[in-house]
Amino acid sequence: MSGPTRVYVARLAGLPVYDPNGDQVGKVRDVVAMLRQGTQPPRVLGLVVEVFARRRIFVPMTRVTSVDVGHVITTGLINMRRFEQRATEILVLGEMLDRTVTIRETETTGVVFDMAMEQWRTKDWVLSKVAVREGSKRFRRRGQSHVLDWSEVSGFAQVEEGQGATHILAAFDSMRPADLAAVLHDLSPKRRKEIAAALNDERLADVLEELPEDDQVEILAGLDTERAADVLEEMSPDDAADLIAELPTETAERLLTLMEPDEAEDVRRLLTYEERTAGGLMTSEPVILPVDATVADALAHVRNAELSPALAAMIYVCRPPLETPTGRFIGVGHIQRLLREPPSELVSAALDTDLDGLRPDDSLTAVSKYLATYNLVAAPVLDDEGRLLGAVTVDDVLDHLLPSDWRESDQPQEVDHDAP
Repeated sequence: MSGPTRVYVARLAGLPVYDPNGDQVGKVRDVVAMLRQGTQPPRVLGLVVEVFARRRIFVPMTRVTSVDVGHVITTGLINMRRFEQRATEILVLGEMLDRTVTIRETETTGVVFDMAMEQWRTKDWVLSKVAVREGSKRFRRRGQSHVLDWSEVSGFAQVEEGQGATHILAAFDSMRPADLAAVLHDLSPKRRKEIAAALNDERLADVLEELPEDDQVEILAGLDTERAADVLEEMSPDDAADLIAELPTETAERLLTLMEPDEAEDVRRLLTYEERTAGGLMTSEPVILPVDATVADALAHVRNAELSPALAAMIYVCRPPLETPTGRFIGVGHIQRLLREPPSELVSAALDTDLDGLRPDDSLTAVSKYLATYNLVAAPVLDDEGRLLGAVTVDDVLDHLLPSDWRESDQPQEVDHDAP
């Protein structure tokens, strides 16, 4: 094993993992350890590594040849079976950060904000150090920080109710919502609830959209009703509708009542459509512009960072009103085409008016064929009067074409990255 013999675990989060040839295998998402009796430091068993398709696998420390600043290198032979945590194992980032522990010498308490793992002469890795920040009695002042030997603290063996999530979220701060969702999915329901409570409404909404339905329902049920309604408002209407459809009728109605009327109206309208139809798949908030909008206007709208790439690929030009259901639909503007036009040009001069659009009751198969036939990543959904109701994007179509457990299912296989 090369590299430093002591590594702080929070700094490992997100580090690239390479095989001996320099090809990236994945990214570090957590460290797996096993608690031992007495004051013996926990043994580090391996790393949780995220590989393609957000699958998380287990890489034993015996397969790790280097842990250094900026990267981890493995032997190249990796078992691609999905990681499943055993009862005797603990996730260092997911479960040990933010724990309240007691410093044995002074009997003072503090919160764990990092841990260090160290390789002993036996080649075993252990969690040797605990970085603790004491509580402070002074208003808005942090307490003292200490880096202590494992034997100098106690409290990890007990289950802590109401554990915080400040430091785990700091370690995962740069993660995309889909990646953070995968982390949450692998944690215990208790830890998921605590982390969800610490996320702001917008971030939690983004993460919920990427979780399996069971996890979504569980997390939403753990929030107080008013906050649950606030989070639903931050979700895209189609995702909010899909989630509300999974809730008991009484709960769903109470949440819709607490939501802002305009947001609730969009969701209620989407709930009237069958799930596997264009109406059930569509979002009611595509980029809609009036006929007198310029190319510059269109480009300014699609720069919105909250838009998915599929929604940002196309703008929809309609007569007033511009809220769905709109006035008469005129046509679509493909951003790739608009980029070739002068910014002062009216978008109406560069519209694709040949697309008939989907109907809300079109089946999932019909929607898929439509997107494939016209090489589109999004498509308008129109009513019988030619008004725009919303837009279907290819990512929502794929969500419904794939098996319901596609985020979790995989086939175990052994991949040798040293093979030619």
